Amino acid sequence: MHLSELTHPNQLHGLSIHQLEQVARQIREKHLETVAASGGHLGPGLGVVELTLALYQTLDLDRDKVVWDVGHQAYPHKLLTGRYHNFHTLRQRDGVAGYLKRSESRFDHFGAGHASTSISAALGMALARDLKGEDYKVAAIIGDGAMTGGMALEAINHAGHMPHTNLLVVLNDNEMSISPNVGAIPRYLNKIRLSPPMQFLTDNLEEQFKHLPFVGESLSPELSRVKEGMKRLAVPKVGAVFEELGFTYMGPVDGHNLEELIASFKEAHKIPGPVLVHVATVKGKGYAIAEADQVGYHAQSPFDLASGKAKPSNKPKPPSYSKVFGNTLTKLAEDNPRVVGITAAMATGTGLDILAKKLPQQYIDVGIAEQHAITLAAGMATEGMRPVAAIYSTFLQRGFDQIIHDVCIQKLPVFFCLDRAGIVGADGPTHQGMYDIAYLRCIPNLVLMAPKDEAELQRMLVTGIEHTDGPIAMRYPRGSGVGAPLMEEGWEPLPIGKAEVLRQGDDLLILGYGSMVYPALQTAEILSEHGVEATVINARFAKPIDEEMILPLAQRIGKVVTIEEGCIVGGFGSGVAEALLDAQVSVSVLRLGVPDVLVDHATPDQSKIELGLTPSQMAETILAKHPAATAAATASLS
Repeated sequence: MHLSELTHPNQLHGLSIHQLEQVARQIREKHLETVAASGGHLGPGLGVVELTLALYQTLDLDRDKVVWDVGHQAYPHKLLTGRYHNFHTLRQRDGVAGYLKRSESRFDHFGAGHASTSISAALGMALARDLKGEDYKVAAIIGDGAMTGGMALEAINHAGHMPHTNLLVVLNDNEMSISPNVGAIPRYLNKIRLSPPMQFLTDNLEEQFKHLPFVGESLSPELSRVKEGMKRLAVPKVGAVFEELGFTYMGPVDGHNLEELIASFKEAHKIPGPVLVHVATVKGKGYAIAEADQVGYHAQSPFDLASGKAKPSNKPKPPSYSKVFGNTLTKLAEDNPRVVGITAAMATGTGLDILAKKLPQQYIDVGIAEQHAITLAAGMATEGMRPVAAIYSTFLQRGFDQIIHDVCIQKLPVFFCLDRAGIVGADGPTHQGMYDIAYLRCIPNLVLMAPKDEAELQRMLVTGIEHTDGPIAMRYPRGSGVGAPLMEEGWEPLPIGKAEVLRQGDDLLILGYGSMVYPALQTAEILSEHGVEATVINARFAKPIDEEMILPLAQRIGKVVTIEEGCIVGGFGSGVAEALLDAQVSVSVLRLGVPDVLVDHATPDQSKIELGLTPSQMAETILAKHPAATAAATASLS
């Protein structure tokens, strides 16, 4: 059977091991071909091909439910559930999503883009099943990296307390999340992999049997059965933690041996209560380049399959904000031993890998544990350190209570650096950094700032480190900067809450925040062609807003537009409107930003067009919706 003929995972039923191996090869070929052409997550999916095939051959996917943690690893799942023929549209606008999406397929039982959610969701499904008196299997597949997340441990704790609730947890253990895992749990899993019983079984037992007189090679089938029996005897030692938590533990199972996987899953389905099958896999399996560089090939932009090298861009780009952040923070940390960079398993993505290489003693990776990262930073701040928590905007959402309870209430000087703020593109709704302005602006004691370019980011880094009167946060976008000239040293801090005027005009006041400052300037130039002259301000701070500058200008000009790359509801524009209202400055205000919608996967440019956030579109909106600006334009043309 060819992969292209599979439209339903139940078609795997009855296929031989040889046929499944053929399908596995085709999955890897399609996976590699697609990601090489359009980009996407590479290593995770390649590592779970056999796991997916084996699990699905033992399930009835018309009834049974499968929950994939994160979704990085679910490309084989998509190829087996009717999306082969449009898989080439992966992560493109109106194409196949890069993560699971309930609206995309009836086989996507639970969507996720953040880690550690699968066991909770699967347990919820299993409990609902039992309450309704129904009978189907529920399985959660979770990586060892995601297992470091507190939510996964909370779910295991709860599931282990439900001995009569049938639930299968498949632990996909490849010793990686995006970067190598950290912490006691991955170390324990590695101990299981390398434990003496397992090593004896996998490395030495067969060799010992071969040297017995009159045995030689003749005991292969019997030896396999002996090895399986010995594994079960070894479980009380190597799976002790999971067994003590209430799970029946099975494994480790070779994650690339279909026969062993199928046998293990069939046996697991027969065992009542919560069962954990520990599967050892290789991230990037089947593509030697990805196996050799598991961090670099977790996800890739379009690349050449033969060499593994990224396809060259048409034109050179300025350095990314993340790279500028990492380099600048490292230089500041060299001069200040109290500065410590903290990441939640995103060293490369945030640029903190630069700090880790240069100053490892001033770098901490807590694993996928944002809540812990924030309270850890709070604890360090109480002892005079300058913790810099570099966390994607979308992931900082996971530590909202810790921001309030552990940092802001105690007014501790933690510096939050929010990478990937705003529109992020192909990762879709789970990763858009839309809400940080709104969810942080409402918290007392917290300063919020955003640079207009990468050079201003350098100054804001100094500002954040030198700000000791409570917490401070800086947001900045994904991707390349605008090409502003960078300084190697000597950065001056910015005065807290002070904006700057970039352009003068008497017809309109435009306030741009962060990544939308340069688009605001471009919008003003377009308006100028229509006879509307705008003053443009780089707000720099969403909290505190520079009322000393903004209120008199708003009062004099009478017409205000705010522009931001974030949700309008509760965002920067709302802050400006509130300041004007509180000061009883009665002027017309137009807020431009992301409306109350979920932004789907597409390129950032495509999303901005759809949201009306290009300079030409914003100018058109201002002329159409802002009566005062329209009047000015009409007057200039008459």
